Amino acid sequence: MKIIVPMAGRGSRLRPHTLLTPKPLVSVAGKPIVQRLVEDLTKMCGKPVDEIAFVIGDFGKEVEEQLKGIADSLGAKGTICYQNEPLGTAHAILCAEQALEGEVLVAFADTLVRADFELDESKDGVLWVKQIDDPSSFGVIALDENNTITDYVEKPTTFVSDLAMIGIYFFKDGANLKSELQYLIDNNIIKGGEYQLPDALRNMTKKGLKFSPGEVSDWLDCGNKAVTVESNRRMLELIQDEELVNSSAKITNSVIIPPCFIGENAVIENSVVGPFVSVGADTNITNSRVEDSIIQQSTRIENANMIHSMVGQKAEWIENRKDLSIGDFSKYKA
Repeated sequence: MKIIVPMAGRGSRLRPHTLLTPKPLVSVAGKPIVQRLVEDLTKMCGKPVDEIAFVIGDFGKEVEEQLKGIADSLGAKGTICYQNEPLGTAHAILCAEQALEGEVLVAFADTLVRADFELDESKDGVLWVKQIDDPSSFGVIALDENNTITDYVEKPTTFVSDLAMIGIYFFKDGANLKSELQYLIDNNIIKGGEYQLPDALRNMTKKGLKFSPGEVSDWLDCGNKAVTVESNRRMLELIQDEELVNSSAKITNSVIIPPCFIGENAVIENSVVGPFVSVGADTNITNSRVEDSIIQQSTRIENANMIHSMVGQKAEWIENRKDLSIGDFSKYKA
C-alpha cells in the first residue's frame, strides 16, 4: 500500500499562522494536521504502508525532513514530490506518479477526519464522503440502487446528493488512476484553470470501474482560525483516552481542566488551563486563564485571559486580551 498526500497549498485563509508554516504542519490537538491524517490512515486501513509520498511546494529542507520523519515513524519510506504550479487536484496527484502503482490511498491534507477506513476489496475503489446540510459548496457523488457511485459533481447548482467528497480516496490499481490523470494533462482538459480529479474519476466510472462510498463520522475543517479552534476542541474530545499531558511538563500551582494537550517541557505556573486547550512543547504560561485555544510551541503567555484564540510558535502574548489570533514570532503586549 502507498499513500499520496497532496499538500502544496499554503492555506491563505489560515493566515497569519501559515505565513511561515505550511497549513498541514499547523498543530491541532498536539500534532500537525498531516501527521494525524497519515497516522489514522495507516492505523485503520489494515494494510502495511511501504511509502508515503508528500506533494509539496517550495517548503524548504526542514519541512521535507519533518515529513520524512513522520513517514519513518510509521515504518514507511517518505518521498518528497513537488507541485511547482497550482494546477489542480489531478495535477497534484500526478506529481507523485512513481507511487501510482498497486493499491493507493490519496488523502488531501486539508482536514482532519474520523472514519472507518475499511477497504472494500470487491470494488475498484472507495471514496470517503460526509452527509452535509448544504452540498452546493462541495463536490458530491451520485449513487445507484446498489450503492455504487455513478457520477461526481463539483459545487452542484441543483440537488444531486448531500454526500460531499472529503478528499480521501482508495484505488485498487494506481496505474488506472495514473493513466486517467495523464489523459487529462495530455488533452488539456481544464476546468477553472485547473486539472480536476473528478474528471478522471468520471472517465474511470464510464469505463466500468466501480467505486463505493466510505463513511465518515467526523470531518473537521481547519480552513481558518475559528474553525481550526473548533476542530481542536472536537479532536481533544475524541482522543481523551490518550495520554495528553507530557510527563516532562512542569505544572506549578495551576489547574488543568481536561481535555487538554500539554506538550513536552511546557511550563505552566499560577494558571488555569482548559478545557479544550492545546499547548505546544517548550511553551511557558504564567498567571493566565486559557480556555478553548491553540498555543503552538516555544511561545510565552503571561497575565492573559484567553478564550477561542490561536497563537503561533515562538510568539509572546503579555497582558489581557480575549479572542486573538497571532502568528509565529509575533509579540502582543497591552
